[in-house]
Amino acid sequence: MKEIKIDTKILVFHSIEELFVEDKDLMRKAVEVRKNAYAPYSKFKVGAALLLDNGEVVVGSNQENAAYPSGLCAERVAIFYAGAKYPGAKIIKIAITAGATESVTEKPIPPCGACRQSIFEYEFKQETPIEIFFMGETGEVYKSDSIQNLLPLTFDKNFL
Repeated sequence: MKEIKIDTKILVFHSIEELFVEDKDLMRKAVEVRKNAYAPYSKFKVGAALLLDNGEVVVGSNQENAAYPSGLCAERVAIFYAGAKYPGAKIIKIAITAGATESVTEKPIPPCGACRQSIFEYEFKQETPIEIFFMGETGEVYKSDSIQNLLPLTFDKNFL
C-alpha cells in the first residue's frame, strides 16, 4: 500500500474590494448577471462571468426547470456559450457568485461537481489553467489558480 497526498492552494481575499481591478470587474459582472437567474425551485441564484483570451467577457446565470435535472448551472451556461460563440478562445478566468433568495449567503460557494468537470474539460482542452474566483453574495472571495485544486483526481479523454 502507498499513500497519495493531495495539496490544494486557495487564496482568500477578505472581500471583493481586495481583488485586482480586472478581477473585481469580472466578479461584479457575475454579481450583476446573478440577478437574471431563473431559480424558482431552489431559490438559489448563481452568476458566472468568464474572461477569454480575446478580451471578451461571457456571462451566465443558472436556469432551472421543473423537470429536474433539465436546468443548467451558471458556470456551464457561460462555458458552453463561450465554446459555441468563441470556439478558438481560451478561458483565462471565471468569477462565480451565489446566494439564496431567502437568506444572505456569506460563505464562498464553489462550483458543483458537474461544473468542475466541465471547467476541467476546457482547461484540459486549452492546455492552460483557468483561474477561478468564487464567493457568496458578500464576504470572502476564494481564488484557485486551476480547477485541479478543486478537482484533483480528474477524468479526461485519455481514460476513454
